[in-house]
Amino acid sequence: MPRFLEVQAPDHGVRLITLYRPEALNALCTELLAELANELSSADNDPQTLAVVITGNRKAFAAGADIAEMAERDLVGIFNDPRAAHWQRIAAFSKPLIAAVNGYALGGGCELAMCADIVIAGEEARFGQPEINLGIMPGAGGTQRLLRAVGKPLAMQMVLTGEAITARHALQAGLVSEVTQPELAVERAMQVGRSIATKAPLAVRLAKEALLKAGDTDLASGLRFERHAFTLLAGTADREEGIRAFQEKRPAQFKGC
Repeated sequence: MPRFLEVQAPDHGVRLITLYRPEALNALCTELLAELANELSSADNDPQTLAVVITGNRKAFAAGADIAEMAERDLVGIFNDPRAAHWQRIAAFSKPLIAAVNGYALGGGCELAMCADIVIAGEEARFGQPEINLGIMPGAGGTQRLLRAVGKPLAMQMVLTGEAITARHALQAGLVSEVTQPELAVERAMQVGRSIATKAPLAVRLAKEALLKAGDTDLASGLRFERHAFTLLAGTADREEGIRAFQEKRPAQFKGC
């Protein structure tokens, strides 16, 4: 039974995972990260889960790493840190991952939000990488994903000053896709997830993979992957159903095959 997560069964194909460590503003201790990685692995293997929404609470999505835990590790401890493997498993989640962010998303919290494919932010959300204030730097994707998301100038400013940005600034910069009233962030994320869950699962999975290729490969390689994935989908029953449903002017009933 997860200790630091609250998990709801899939609702119309969408599983809701809530980080639950309120006394520490959902700071990402090793155990929490392990539980989250395990839960996402379970969701990946569950045919009833077609998308996942991850959220925190009104005050904090996640306010960073667990500093007390980090302070106990020396160079060797950081080198052998089990959290790196947990982060890799979280980033490898193959289904759509949507973050509903309210309050603080700082340090590891911002890095976790950037692992999501879509970020819905409440108006009061704040995003930042303040590690520089502790004499360190981001270590779970905060330099690489942030620069790819918002560009060099803003990423440099955020990482080198440690200053956070508002939800509206994050929207303008491309870090989030929508800004809502705080009380609507989770419901809007669930709506987006439920919309995705009505689509053909194989097409969603390959489309996500193709989009991610754009961030870590050259254009020619990305185009080859895209065309290969497009061709593979031509052999699926869902493609036939999608075209037939369009021609018959009815909702498609996709089966994931």
